[in-house]
Amino acid sequence: MKIAFKPSLRNGHPERSVAESKHLLLPTPISPQLFKSKRTVAAALFLVLLGTSSARTQTPSSPQTDDSLLRAMQTELDREKSQLVLPGMQRPYFIEYRLDDFSSYEAVATYGALTREEEGHQRVVRVTVSIGNYAVDSSTGRGDGAVQLAPGDNDPTALRYALWTATDEAYKNALRAYSEKLAAVQRFQYQRSEDDFSREKPTVHIEPLRKLEIDREEWKRRIIEASGLYRTAPEVRSFTDQIQYSTANVRAMNLNRYLVNTEGTVIRMSLSGYNNAISVGGQAPDGMQLARDNGSFAVTARELESWPAYRKRVLDDLKSIDDLRKAPVVDAEDYHGPILFSGDAASDVLNHLFLGNVEADRPDLGTTARTRGAYASSYHARVLPEFMSATDNPLQTQLNGHTLLGAYQVDDEGVPAQSVPVVVNGRLENYLIGREPVKDFPSSNGHGRAAPGAPAHSRSGVMVFQSSHPTPAADLNNRLLSMAKEQKRDVYAVETMGGEAPRLLYLVHPDGTRQLVRGAIFDELDNRSLRSEILAAGDDPYVNESLGAVPQTTIVPSLLFGDIGVKRANQEQQKLPYYPPPPTGK
Repeated sequence: MKIAFKPSLRNGHPERSVAESKHLLLPTPISPQLFKSKRTVAAALFLVLLGTSSARTQTPSSPQTDDSLLRAMQTELDREKSQLVLPGMQRPYFIEYRLDDFSSYEAVATYGALTREEEGHQRVVRVTVSIGNYAVDSSTGRGDGAVQLAPGDNDPTALRYALWTATDEAYKNALRAYSEKLAAVQRFQYQRSEDDFSREKPTVHIEPLRKLEIDREEWKRRIIEASGLYRTAPEVRSFTDQIQYSTANVRAMNLNRYLVNTEGTVIRMSLSGYNNAISVGGQAPDGMQLARDNGSFAVTARELESWPAYRKRVLDDLKSIDDLRKAPVVDAEDYHGPILFSGDAASDVLNHLFLGNVEADRPDLGTTARTRGAYASSYHARVLPEFMSATDNPLQTQLNGHTLLGAYQVDDEGVPAQSVPVVVNGRLENYLIGREPVKDFPSSNGHGRAAPGAPAHSRSGVMVFQSSHPTPAADLNNRLLSMAKEQKRDVYAVETMGGEAPRLLYLVHPDGTRQLVRGAIFDELDNRSLRSEILAAGDDPYVNESLGAVPQTTIVPSLLFGDIGVKRANQEQQKLPYYPPPPTGK
């Protein structure tokens, strides 16, 4: 089975330029005002055995560990649990400490020269204090608590001081929020039946620590050469002067996360991600902006694409810019009809239209909705064709030997990951949920996930879309051609997307020939289309990786839609450069 891999950013913006995406991984000073925290639950036990190469998930028993940071966190948690109460005020029922140790590296090259190289390391503690009880507590749904920068070394006393100051702030915030929340609840006639916070079993899970491991000099050489191929490679010399920008980069991130709470959960987990990318662009003769942006993603640097593969990717993108320059603008007459989406393009569509709507976000107080988003009232309703199902399985670590970025064993609220059948035979049977219950979902299914220093929210891990009757890719194309012949007109196939618009869109003639067109947008490609217009799905799973603040993976086959609109984009064309670029010197 052939699989393909694609970089992606959340909500259908896979081909963001290097300049736009460069800040996703670099740690910057975090202001406590930017974050407010999430909750987790109450009482503490502690069993941690280190020095093994495998992770452990088990029920806690005795407080023993060789990790000085975990010991310091547990010691301070025990002290706060016994002493944290203001005279006449309510004692917390739950406290959680989370330490995020975040490292990153990025190098950027433009026009064949290194333009930036940055490396960062930062530790942040996030403290959650909850007043009340599981049924009604001080949480507000916006991320309660407090954030503090933590010491960069392993000084346990300094760490405990950071936890102490953050705990004091979080407790005061919780007291104020609890009072305001109780007053707000009284104003609403409708009272939600689900608890504010789910009861979960304590978990002890210890993973080996990770560190950034990348050959910086080798990757700088690669990106420098990649960004200059537009003027040095003989394959593209004929149109070198048409390329207006060429930027390559390599990014690396590593997160070691520590978590303890008063329920007895003790977590040390780690994740890493690496990305090499290329971003090239120019203009068509009529001034239309043209761009290609993509690369490879991996859990370790050695899994990134080889230099020959990277070089070929850059050359292919450069050639496609030249092809787009020569391509006609899409017909001004609106089109409604069949479109074949490659797995690459289909994954962007589903990331944008589907993923966020099954990640359960609790609605505001006083509302009767189950969740937020387009699927708030779609529980047990059909949201995909009957032959399609979708399962989010963070425990799936690989596909055909390739490690998946979105995989994890325990979520960021200390709940073991679960495989969740989200859509079964077209019907929405489950939402992805953390420890903030919604109607009909009183418990977490292991999908509470958090960016460094930020509160946890419901997020997917590894979302896999499958058909019960997959169609071979060649047969999908033949079916598209049959529809073109039956309808006696041209149809469309899209290879890749740029945000929500097609970037490589082909007009498919009834004789099977294809013509690249540009300047199109899709019309009425929405959740109704997912439910009613998908006619068939391929047997060619495509892996779409996202290395944003929360790593995610979406696996989607090619999809044939029966009726999607295509129309000319209403874009203001930019003026062409007044004079040619400088000579390349080659």
